[in-house]
Amino acid sequence: MLRRYILALVLLFAQPIGANAQTLQDILQTHQEEVLKPGRRTVGVVLDDLVASGLPQAVPFLEAWRDREIVQRESDGLFFAVAEDGDTVALRDLDTNEVQTTAPDTALTEARPNGGVRRAIGDALVQFQLSDPDIEKRQAAVNAIARSMDASQLAPLQASIEAESDAALLAQKERLVGMLNASFADSTQDRIAAIEALSGDLSVDVRAVMNTILATSAHVALTVPDGANVAQILDVGTDLTPAEAYDRLVAAELAPPLVPKSAIREALIANISDGSVGGVAVAELNTDAARETAYDALAAAGSVEPRVTTQAQADAVAAHIFYLSYDEPDPSITDVTRTALTAIETKVGLSQTVDLGLDALSLASIYFLAAIGLAITFGVMGVINMAHGEFIMMGAYTGFVVQQFVPDYTLSIIIALPLAFAITFGAGVAMERLVIRHLYHRPLETLLATFGISIALQQLAKNIFGTQARPLTSPEWLDGALVFNDVIAISYIRIAIFVLALIFLALILYVLKRTRLGLEVRAVTQNPGMAASMGINPDRINMLTFGLGSGIAGIAGVAIGLYAKVTSEMGADYIVQSFMTVVVGGVGNVWGTLAGASLIGFLQKGIEWLNPSNTLAAQTYMILFIILFIQFRPKGIVALKGRAAAD
Repeated sequence: MLRRYILALVLLFAQPIGANAQTLQDILQTHQEEVLKPGRRTVGVVLDDLVASGLPQAVPFLEAWRDREIVQRESDGLFFAVAEDGDTVALRDLDTNEVQTTAPDTALTEARPNGGVRRAIGDALVQFQLSDPDIEKRQAAVNAIARSMDASQLAPLQASIEAESDAALLAQKERLVGMLNASFADSTQDRIAAIEALSGDLSVDVRAVMNTILATSAHVALTVPDGANVAQILDVGTDLTPAEAYDRLVAAELAPPLVPKSAIREALIANISDGSVGGVAVAELNTDAARETAYDALAAAGSVEPRVTTQAQADAVAAHIFYLSYDEPDPSITDVTRTALTAIETKVGLSQTVDLGLDALSLASIYFLAAIGLAITFGVMGVINMAHGEFIMMGAYTGFVVQQFVPDYTLSIIIALPLAFAITFGAGVAMERLVIRHLYHRPLETLLATFGISIALQQLAKNIFGTQARPLTSPEWLDGALVFNDVIAISYIRIAIFVLALIFLALILYVLKRTRLGLEVRAVTQNPGMAASMGINPDRINMLTFGLGSGIAGIAGVAIGLYAKVTSEMGADYIVQSFMTVVVGGVGNVWGTLAGASLIGFLQKGIEWLNPSNTLAAQTYMILFIILFIQFRPKGIVALKGRAAAD
């Protein structure tokens, strides 16, 4: 592989000196002055010969030269790499890499390339590193080319493609060759072909290359020169103000500069005579118009330079054409680039819309998981449970504790999900039996009691786990993101939460529609009196329903903990959105909760997109929208019949 690359370099860059040289020292002796005192204009000859030689020892020499570790021995003029050893230095042969002897510092002359030369040496090193056996060095060389985007790197990059063994790096090299060809290919046809090939690439660097090709410069002239690649004729009054247009004329030395007010004042002061200047009394020079009149009188007398009048400025501007011309002189190149960039920007806009939709869908699934338990308890029991967020927190901490004992993250999550359900189900049942059952039909007392419980649970979590965020680590197979292109990507954790939300939707619908418990829950929801007369125990159903809603919140906490921070206050981050989701969707209805979560998720992401710098303002606007929505549809998107509707 390396031999093929060296042969390609020799064919591309071979020079007479480099071709005849047998050793690295021969090349350096030919360019002693350039090596010892290199400059930006002279270093290129040395680098060309080194590249053309194909000598493997050229790479360590270039690295040592760049790092100022090359010296010349005064006795024979030979060059060595050095390693300090006390008062003397060890001399390393540049061809054999063997330490030959030591010499005092006074017997050596150090080569000291400046910053510009060192950058040129670095570019030459890139050409060698492109086919280095070490993939990390090859990757570093490709990254260096991507940063510099210089025409000199095109040929060696193309020569290294055939021997590239890594598929990902090969694709990166080919893409980089396409960008370099778009900018620096020898023929117009090759540049056009490269630009058209890049028209489907949505990456930022490709757009940067095309914007560079379409870079423009501002010009002004009496007529547009023949052969100018005009991008836009600027209209004075629309694209330019008259003042800006005249400033461009002055900068192009096509019009005399304006006399500033400070210069007018200084000229008037210098020409005061007998209490007046230019026939105007000093006491009357208290306005700009008076000062300009006096100055014009001085100019008419030849004492100062004449002032450019407003009419003269307007005439000068009207006599010239202001335009933008492409820095690229070939119109065919700019035309195809403009077409390609327009197509890319259209695709980028569509991709951004899709990406925003995926983010909104992901957020909606999180809100659905957080709110579905609350929707069941609130819809069936009419209980405003302010401690619902703390059940989410309990589930997240359950996952954290499990991971302390089960280091396998996949297995720990599998264990944590049912365990979190069991713990929060039990906590919910205990809360309903001990507190909630005594406060039915007393919403204010229920709200205050559950709010106090939420504060107590937060403090308990702080006492047990501390105030710092605890990690709930996701399995390795959830690391990274599903990437569709350079704009559309969604993390695997968000996908997992979305899938979990779908699973819960299916399970809850099955429980409510296909099981006896679901039948009894729906009966109590629609008409608790009639359900009791049919032998259903509403108290038991309320207890199980509250436990079920709390258990679902615990499972949601495990899922949310994989995505967000696990702290004692994490429940407070979701309680407001959960209540909004339930109220907007329609209390006690699974489909309503799904609709409410979707509406709030998409609404929040849309507002954040319109105002990305202020997420607090976005949430404020969202709450205002929800308030207005409830005014027009107080029962929510999907309203229940029966007791919920009557309430």
